Amino acid sequence: MKIEPLGERVLIKILKQEDRTSAGIYLPETAKEKPQEGEVVAIGPDVDEDETPLKVGDVVMFPKYSGTEVKIDGEEHLLIEAGDILARIIRD
Repeated sequence: MKIEPLGERVLIKILKQEDRTSAGIYLPETAKEKPQEGEVVAIGPDVDEDETPLKVGDVVMFPKYSGTEVKIDGEEHLLIEAGDILARIIRD
């Protein structure tokens, strides 16, 4: 299934969290926090590139309880307003 966001919305594929800490301790599902990182899958037609310079494939950070969660082909995604995206994550 393919979803195209409307207006100033962005479709983000939620990235899975690690099952264990950097020290090697395994985390049960109840101890994990709600994810705040995801990969941009699609961008709505009204997103202003000057205000929100995003591209498909960018990894972004968003607030914990924002947007609308949707399941696409069995994977968790988030439809979120472009202005609600907090940052683009750049890993070296």
